[in-house]
Amino acid sequence: MQRGILRLARFMAIVGGIVLSALILIICVSILGRTLNTILHLDWVVSAMPWLSASLLDLGVGSVRGDFELVEAGMAFAIFAFLPLTQVTAGHATVDIFTSWVPKGALRWMRAVIEVMFAIALLIIAFQLFEGLRSKISSGQTTLLLEFPVWWSYAGSVVGATVAAGVAVFMAWTRIVEAVTGRVLIADDLGTEL
Repeated sequence: MQRGILRLARFMAIVGGIVLSALILIICVSILGRTLNTILHLDWVVSAMPWLSASLLDLGVGSVRGDFELVEAGMAFAIFAFLPLTQVTAGHATVDIFTSWVPKGALRWMRAVIEVMFAIALLIIAFQLFEGLRSKISSGQTTLLLEFPVWWSYAGSVVGATVAAGVAVFMAWTRIVEAVTGRVLIADDLGTEL
């Protein structure tokens, strides 16, 4: 089961990385287009090279239409897509200065409690996103510029949040078993072996 969870977490991280890379590309193209559009509207450019300025502006040089809508839709999915791998590899930020003096047995129980709380939080988030998805589907709401249904971005977020919640539940169970048995089932440095 651990291998399957790890494969799923890797897959989600790869998809999240692809989505994030596409969003970065959209932002870069939009900024470059907006900057070029501003330059092409400068008086000295219009007077010095009217044919170039007019030609490029006629081609539609400018920001990507709906860039903010696309970034907003993709970012939530990308964040949820990275959470499973972070969870499985214990990649969340920790402050060890407060726990360095705690005995290993107590530390295992602390980790188990934290994992359970994290799992509960992700289950609540996934459930609330699902309710939001249902609401957006029934309302028929669309985005302002691109006019794509808002529920599309909710659907991507629900998929990411559901996988993240499932992995969090698995990790909570694993950490509880580790606390009870005193054995390490999933090493913290799992990410370095990938």
